[in-house]
Amino acid sequence: MQQSFVANRRFFDDRNFPKGFTRSGRFTLAEGNMLEKHGVAMQELEQGSRAPVNDEETRFVQVCKGEAEASTVYEKTWLKYKQRLAEKRKFHTVFGKKRIADGSDDFSYVETDAD
Repeated sequence: MQQSFVANRRFFDDRNFPKGFTRSGRFTLAEGNMLEKHGVAMQELEQGSRAPVNDEETRFVQVCKGEAEASTVYEKTWLKYKQRLAEKRKFHTVFGKKRIADGSDDFSYVETDAD
């Protein structure tokens, strides 16, 4: 039987996790290491650019398609990664106030979004 989720290179997502998976605070150390080591294989399986080599990978593809519930650590970790990508990043903006003169000596203030 062939080994599951073998990848020939490490998986990084610098766009969404520029400090790495383990340092992002969104994955455990074990999950981050698993994504780095097996993420390329998992991504290729999900995208269909790689064919499953055994039952474990076949089931992983079914989970990715929503045809089965995640039960293995590989399936749960990949779904957690996909969920983290789908979450909108929370950010804070600073709202400022601009003074607007209306022709009198009295100034009124309006809230504006600061860019």
